[in-house]
Amino acid sequence: MASFSSTPIIVDGKAHLLGRLASILAKQILNGQKVTVVRCEEINISGSFFRNKLRYHNYLHKRHLVNPKKSGPFHHRAPSRILYKAIRGMVAHKTSRGKAALERLKLYEGMPPPYDRKKKMVVPQALRVLRLKPGRKYCTLKRLSHEVGWGYKDIVDTLEEKRKVKAVAYHERKTAAVKLRTKAAASLPENEKLASFGF
Repeated sequence: MASFSSTPIIVDGKAHLLGRLASILAKQILNGQKVTVVRCEEINISGSFFRNKLRYHNYLHKRHLVNPKKSGPFHHRAPSRILYKAIRGMVAHKTSRGKAALERLKLYEGMPPPYDRKKKMVVPQALRVLRLKPGRKYCTLKRLSHEVGWGYKDIVDTLEEKRKVKAVAYHERKTAAVKLRTKAAASLPENEKLASFGF
């Protein structure tokens, strides 16, 4: 992700490691790049699920510094907000530059309509299969979020199943159309005059 793009970059969060992805995206948005991350619930965290769950419960327990009766820092449960909090910690978010950077970032669970038909990319430096030693334990953000109070796991799963069915049907239609086009182009007689013009 070294090159700068005038159009927003769309990243598919599936099978990326949380911290590594957050650090790369933080650098990108600080450099002025607009970034959108879809399927945040499929992001992985290294370490066993039970260990990560204990750590998150310990984090949820932290309330107001002086008076615990007051509403302390608000701990979000949604996977997109967990990724947001990780990225925000790597950006000077109280400065005008940091605020502007965070406005360039969009995070979603699942794949909402404008992005389901657009090309998505992965970040090789943050992929679990390339970065985590084989055999090491890991867990998904979806399971962790669901355990600590995120209530939309089943809804996101249902919408993802519907989207995948539609995507398969679209791909079959597209490949069939390409085959027909190549067959039609092969059956056309050669016209010497058109060929001279490059057709």
